[in-house]
Amino acid sequence: MGIQPNPVLLASLGVGLLTLLGLAVVSYLVRRSRRPRVTLVDPNERYLLRLLDKTTVSHNTKRFRFALPTAQHILGLPVGKHVYLSARIDGSLVIRPYTPVTSDEDQGYVDLVIKVYLKGVHPKFPQGGKMSQYLDSLKIGDVVEFRGPSGLLTYIGKGNFNIQPNKKSPPECRVANKLGMIAGGTGITPMLQLIRAIMKDPEDPTQCFLLFANQ
Repeated sequence: MGIQPNPVLLASLGVGLLTLLGLAVVSYLVRRSRRPRVTLVDPNERYLLRLLDKTTVSHNTKRFRFALPTAQHILGLPVGKHVYLSARIDGSLVIRPYTPVTSDEDQGYVDLVIKVYLKGVHPKFPQGGKMSQYLDSLKIGDVVEFRGPSGLLTYIGKGNFNIQPNKKSPPECRVANKLGMIAGGTGITPMLQLIRAIMKDPEDPTQCFLLFANQ
């Protein structure tokens, strides 16, 4: 006569397995809910972000803070990439690239530091900057179209870069031990993005040299 299974024991094992499975599912959902959500999911999509704040940095430069979809969202911009802002100004579509001064460690918002070129101030730019003047005219709560990530270069850490010769080419890996950078005015923002990423990693041996000038 064979050994008969104990129905009570089988039921207990079943309950135990279901409990473990339930705990695993709950743990996964909790970890997933804590993971920051990415805003820039598709580089071909346009994302409407609302202006939260404008702060004067200098006589001609301002910081514009835009809200991400939720307080748990990050922008989702790899180091080396930038975003495009677009707006219809005086009947024409105007598109400009910008590199945020915030990173994906900042949740819920993205900051852009932009020099505002006013009309009739600089002889080389008699009409001023179309996009910078447009942004300066925005009221808190107005929205702007963002698109990205864009660009042909991505820094993946420890001196390693993925660089595309053109938009249709696959990325090629390049390694640099020392980086020389030249920047002027708010053009420093792409350099700061890269320098911040390198300095944040104590195991990144890459050396940075920056020549910067500003009016």
